[in-house]
Amino acid sequence: MSFEEIKLLLSAQFGDGVILGEETSGLQPALLIEPDQIAAVCLFLRNHPQTYFDFLACLSGVDYHQENRFGVVYHLSSLPYQTQLTLKVSTEKPTDPEVLPSFPTVSNVYRTADWFEREAYDLLGIDFKGHPDLRRILLPDDWEGFPLREDYKSAEYYKGIKID
Repeated sequence: MSFEEIKLLLSAQFGDGVILGEETSGLQPALLIEPDQIAAVCLFLRNHPQTYFDFLACLSGVDYHQENRFGVVYHLSSLPYQTQLTLKVSTEKPTDPEVLPSFPTVSNVYRTADWFEREAYDLLGIDFKGHPDLRRILLPDDWEGFPLREDYKSAEYYKGIKID
C-alpha cells in the first residue's frame, strides 16, 4: 500500500482532521498525526489487513527547541508487506517547566513501546498518558532534569562524584 493510499485510508477511517500534514522531503515520508489520535491510528494500522504494521521499530522523543515544541516519531514496519511508515506527533512546550509534554501511550498497541516510551520520558521528560509503568530506565531514580532537552543544565556533581 502506497503512502497516498495510507493517507486516504486514515482519512476515511478517522476523518480529515487526523492528518495534520506530511513531510515528504526526507528519505522516508512522514504523516503528522493529531496527537490525541496516535494510539487509535497505530491500532488501526496494525490491525488493518491492507497495512498490517505489526512492528514498532523505533519510537523517539524530540525536542524541537527552535520551534518551541516537543514531539514523538514512530517508525512502523509491516513485516509481511515489507514496508515502513513514519508517523509524527508534536505539541507546544508547556509554559510551566514543572508540566511535562504529554501524548497517549501506544504501549497497549506495541509492546516494544513500553521501553521506548520510558526512554523518552527519562531523557526528555515526555509523559505518556496511560503507560503502565512510566519511570526512569537509564538514569537513577533521583536524577534531576532531562538531559536530552536543549535547555538542560548539567549538574557538576552527583552524590559527591564529579560528572564532567
